[in-house]
Parts: sequence; structure tokens; C-alpha cells
Amino acid sequence: MLELTENALRVLRARYLLKDDRGEVVESPEGMFRRVASHVAHAEALYGEDPGEWEERFFSIMTALKFLPNSPTLMNAGKEIGQLAACFVLPVDDSMESIFDTLKKTALILQSGGGTGFSFSRLRPRSDIVRTTGGIASGPVSFMRIYNTATEVIKQGGARRGANMGILRIDHPDILDFIEAKRREGELTNFNISVAVTDAFIEALRKDGEYDLINPRTGKPAGRLRARKVFDAIVRSAYETGDPGLVFIDRINRYNPTPHLGEIESTNPCGEQPLLPYEACVLGSLNLSKYVRNPIIDDPGGTPAIDYEGLGEDIRVAVRFLDDCIDTNRYPLPEIERMHKGNRKIGLGVMGWADMLILLGIQYNSEQGFRLAREVMGFVQAKSKEASAELAAKRGVFPNFKGSVYDAPGMPRVRNATTTTIAPTGTISIIADCSSGIEPIFALAYRRFILDTELIEVNKYFFALARKLGFYSPELEKKVLMKGRLRGLKEVPARIKRLFKTAHEIPPKDHIEMQAAFQEFTDNAVSKTVNLPRSASRADVEKAFLLAYEKGCKGVTVFRYGSGRPGTLRRLRDE
Repeated sequence: MLELTENALRVLRARYLLKDDRGEVVESPEGMFRRVASHVAHAEALYGEDPGEWEERFFSIMTALKFLPNSPTLMNAGKEIGQLAACFVLPVDDSMESIFDTLKKTALILQSGGGTGFSFSRLRPRSDIVRTTGGIASGPVSFMRIYNTATEVIKQGGARRGANMGILRIDHPDILDFIEAKRREGELTNFNISVAVTDAFIEALRKDGEYDLINPRTGKPAGRLRARKVFDAIVRSAYETGDPGLVFIDRINRYNPTPHLGEIESTNPCGEQPLLPYEACVLGSLNLSKYVRNPIIDDPGGTPAIDYEGLGEDIRVAVRFLDDCIDTNRYPLPEIERMHKGNRKIGLGVMGWADMLILLGIQYNSEQGFRLAREVMGFVQAKSKEASAELAAKRGVFPNFKGSVYDAPGMPRVRNATTTTIAPTGTISIIADCSSGIEPIFALAYRRFILDTELIEVNKYFFALARKLGFYSPELEKKVLMKGRLRGLKEVPARIKRLFKTAHEIPPKDHIEMQAAFQEFTDNAVSKTVNLPRSASRADVEKAFLLAYEKGCKGVTVFRYGSGRPGTLRRLRDE
């Protein structure tokens, strides 16, 4: 039986359940999951399988809240719009025709519920020559403003906030303008922005040297900048607003599974899905809180364990679901359909990680926690590859397999060019009633807003454990609801305080350690915000950026509590 919290029901009514012409909800949550399962299972008939059998398996895993696909699948499956993918990247070439043709395509994607990433690095810099008119170029940031305005108008039909990722290479002549673009009030509010940092830049930074700026129109050097000056500007803007983040573009391309098709130059809006131009990806997340046997909430003195057998079986079902989504998707553009069906990228990830650690009695930022992250994600990675290989044996490898990194001795013959991604799971984690992505718990009690719907989030595990261990009182509950954390509450045992550490109580280096642990076993990238307290310094931001590079992350985002303005908070999407 499907059991949903009041917050889950409010989110479903506001964003996911079908409505009639008057805006009245005409679908139950069970009806939504049935609609999705039925639509996606239609793909099974293409391969001689029984759609009815797989519809039931898909319905079962979703109504058990063990697995949920990205929001567009829940919203659009079985409807006329039929667009199931969350992540897209579109190319922006250095011509007025390309810039506005891409803008038109962006509108179609945003309208269908997807989020779009762009690299503006091919555009000639501000004040460069425009030979066709004899004028001067206005530069990438000016065109980003046009894209931002268009996104504001579309707003994706009100179901999802329009969001884009804007990326510029560190060696673009306009890099300083780009870095500071969101420091101005009201600028680029529908964009997350990230700097594509190269290995050469990091090397120049280490040596306190200069590096070349390259004019993309000519491919020739267009001046030099001191790496420290540029890095300090990045740190200052990130400290004040949360933007820009960094993507380590050379590392991303070293892990590009299809280098014969081109270089990756951008990601989706939250940075966890690097994609080639015109690529898309469907995402889904397993709720790890559902795979703990004998949790400490039920038996504080017992021995909890992870149900790897159940998790492994559900990984197989989830991979199949996501692969079927590629065939049942109604694509907004033919170019995207060709690329997605050519590479068949999927991104299976996890949510409820902080909950799993609590249920196991393990502190989030501990060596045991980091080791378990590698163990769990290593298991998800291995089983997802096995599942993809099983599908390939029946359905064939992805069409662009020849020339890919898998086209080599000893490599698996897989159905999907990628299988794993760690997404932020903003709203689907509310539906599943679990912690989001791999983030620590944000607070034990807090308010959040989803499309003007105010939700009060209270951590259910703490109060259950407090009652089990005998230190609960109504007075304690009032204090926790007011403070949102346990620091300074003498009636709470020290080991419980460690177990329920909140995001701002965890040092930046431990946020990054956790991100790196998951990245080690993730094909694509990892959505993770390095939360900093209001009292953090610029030096803390700098250390976080450099540590993320050293630890092998593909990107990094920091957010200092209380910084920024409305619209500047990163991780706006909820894949």
C-alpha cells in the first residue's frame, strides 16, 4: 500500500498529478504511478517482452518508494507532451543564426520540463570584430541575458522553475565579466553558472604564473592573465553569491565514454550530467533508506545491515526502466533523439543516503561513512553495468558503441554509454520521504518552498530515537523545532548529536570527501553542495575549490549560508 506524507501529497498535487481544464486534480498518486509504469513498459513490446509484467514491476518499485525517476517522467509519461528526460545540452556557435536557433530549441525543452546547459565558450569576446557588419561583438554574457529573459517568460508552464547552466572556459577573454555576472542584483536569475577550469589553469595557479586567453574566433592567444587574479575573482563571487561553481572540464573529458563523437563542453543545470551537444539523459534515484535491515530506530542495541540482495534486484529493474524511457520518450528535437538513442545514456543514482547512515548508526562525516559511500556506490555501479550488459545481450549495444571506450578488449558490452549519476533529487526526495541525494540532513526542522508551497520538514528519525532511548520530552521537541539542530542541548547524548549533524556543522573538507567517495564509482558526475556557515571566510571557499580538484571531483559548488540574493542559490533543479 502506498503511504505518503502530507508534504509528499502537497507536492504531488501542486506539480505532478493530472488536472482538468479548471486546474482541479483528477488523478490519485497511485494513478500517477500506474500512468508512468504503463507508458514506460510499452517499450518492452519492442523487444518481444510482456509489457504487462514489467508494468507491474515498475509500478511496484515506485509505489514502494524504493525508486523514482526524474520529475519530467512523473509529470509527462502517458500525456501528450511525453517528454521524459531531465537533462539536455545544446550547442551555441559563433553566429547570430546559431545563437537564436538554439534559443528557440531551448524554449521547446524548457516548455517540456527539461533543464538545459550551454557552453558560451565558442562566442567571440566583447569588443571583437564582426566582419559582416563592421561592428563590434557584445560578448557571451550579453547573450546569456537574452536566454535568461526567455526562460523567465516560459517558466515551464509553472510546473518547474526554468533553469539553465551557463559555462565559460577559463581561457575565454571575457572570463572576468562572466565570473562577476551574478554579483549584480537580478542578473541571470534563471542560470546557474560555472567556470570550465582546465588542468593548465590549475598548473599556472600552483606556480603563481600567467596563462593564455584564447580568442575562440581565431583560435589564437588574445592576452594573458595571472591565474591568481582570476581565481581570486571566482572565490570572491562564489563567497558572496554561490556562483560560479567550477567544472573540471579536462577531467570530465578524460571520462567521456564516446570521445569519437566530440568533446563534452557543458553539463545540465545542476552540474551532475556532463553531455555532448544535443545529448539528453534520463535520471532516476534509489531510496537507500529502504534497504536497511534491523535499523537502530527499531532496535538501538541491535546490529543493522544493508540489504544488498534487495538493492541489487531493484538496480536491475531501475536500469531497465530508464532504458525503456529512452524508447518511449517523445523528444522535443530530432537531433536530440538521434544523440540520445545513439548513446543511450542513463543516470541511476541514490537518495536517502543521510537517512541510511542514521539508520545504520554511522556518523555522516566519519571514516566509516566515507568507506561505506565507496562500498554502496561501488555496488550500484557494478550492478548497473551488469544490468546494462544483460540488456545489451538481448537488445544490442548502444548504436555508437564502435569507437567508444567500451569497444576494447576486457570491457563490457553494454546497452548504455553511462549508467550512473548522482542527482540532487529536490522534490522526488520529498515524495519518497527521504533525505535528498547524498546531502547530509539540512536541519532537524526547517521551512522550504516548492512553487510557493510552504513545507515544514521535521526529521522523523531523531524524535523516534529520542523516545526509544528515553531522553524525549515535549520541552526538548520545542527546542529542536526552534533551533533546527542539537548543538548546545545537554539532554541529548553526544553520540546522537554526532549522528544527526546538520549540513552547516560538517566541515567543507568532509562535504568534499563524501562527494569524492561517490564520484569514484559514478560514470557521470555528482550533485553536491558544499554548505558553509555564514562565518566562513574566503579562504574556506578557496580551500574547498582546490580540494575538490585534488580529490578527483568533476565539479564543485559552494554556498555560504546567508549569502546571495533571491535566484542566486545553486541547485535549483530537482532531477
